[in-house]
Amino acid sequence: MTFVRAHLPALDGVRGVAILGVLLFHSGVLPGGFLGVDLFFALSGYLITGQLLREAGTTGTVSLVAFWGRRIRRLLPALVVLLTVVTVLVRLVAPPDVVRTTLADGPWVQANLVNWHLLAESSSYWDRFGPGRVFEHLWSIAVEEQFYLAWPVLLLVLARGARRRRVAVFAALASVASLALMVALADPADPTRVYTGTDTRAFSLLLGALVATWPVREAGRRAGAVLLLLVAGLGAVWVLADGVRATWLFEGGLFAHSLASALLIGLCARAPHTLVARALAWRPLRWTGEISYSLYLWHWPVFVLFPAQPAVVLCVVSAGLAALSKYLVEDPVRFHAKWARGRAGAAAFAAVMTGLALLWVVLPAPAPPPVEVTELGTFAAGPTPGSPG
Repeated sequence: MTFVRAHLPALDGVRGVAILGVLLFHSGVLPGGFLGVDLFFALSGYLITGQLLREAGTTGTVSLVAFWGRRIRRLLPALVVLLTVVTVLVRLVAPPDVVRTTLADGPWVQANLVNWHLLAESSSYWDRFGPGRVFEHLWSIAVEEQFYLAWPVLLLVLARGARRRRVAVFAALASVASLALMVALADPADPTRVYTGTDTRAFSLLLGALVATWPVREAGRRAGAVLLLLVAGLGAVWVLADGVRATWLFEGGLFAHSLASALLIGLCARAPHTLVARALAWRPLRWTGEISYSLYLWHWPVFVLFPAQPAVVLCVVSAGLAALSKYLVEDPVRFHAKWARGRAGAAAFAAVMTGLALLWVVLPAPAPPPVEVTELGTFAAGPTPGSPG
């Protein structure tokens, strides 16, 4: 059976819309632009599941080593360059508190666990006034990487013999369980735990996976109208949702947004000649989608390290760095580097990970801020004569 096609221009456009939403959110222009991450999740779940189902349908199984190798070649090179360059730059020019958080967060980014590390540190996603952490946006990359590690293993069992229905049922039930966790654990005062936790965000990826289990058929005549309704609904949410104050998002709203995103993606793949799919295939939007991974990686460190610059300048600089990353780092390693495959690739991976681990050890952290002993002594001795209290 044939499943989703490997590449569709409209889906590059979906990536472009997602990253533009994130950029506009961090620029203070679009309140609900952070939902672009949700759109990324749904797209990732859809594409990865479609790829794995095609393999299972053709060979009867899934090669985990080959899958993880492709993911490493796709994601690791740009991430390693970002971590190295930004960490060294932060150590040279940033304030001590930013240096400390960067060196503390880096190893957890490397381990693909930074979302849980930030939660353990009580770092709020919605804190606009605390000191910036240059790697805090990588929580979403960690969630995706954790999904890439676990989902193929589950699918290897579920899809054995190309049993697509098992995958669909599991994805549906697991999505509902993830939603139940979000509703149960949501804190109206600060929903960071349920927004960045892997367990409570899994439904965004799993709903994309669920839609990918549908067999490919020609979409009906109503596909164009349904796509227009989905775009209108998603656009309204992106304009109206206001982060921590939009508590309805964490009571089912994010689930509905993820489902709408997954349906949008699935219909664009099945009805590429509709108005919405053709609009998403617009070349500038597609190009933005093609650099979206590196643009997501680079934009937040640029925003944190150069806050005095206008948002337009920061976005242009981020796009330039993303383009350099794609054409000089990502594409050469992904498509042309023979040394990145097989045993040579495994050795290169081990060497890169070792070198990155050494970076966190070699770079010295700044001295901790001094404690004013005289002030502590004053408080310990109690109020002086004539003072209030």
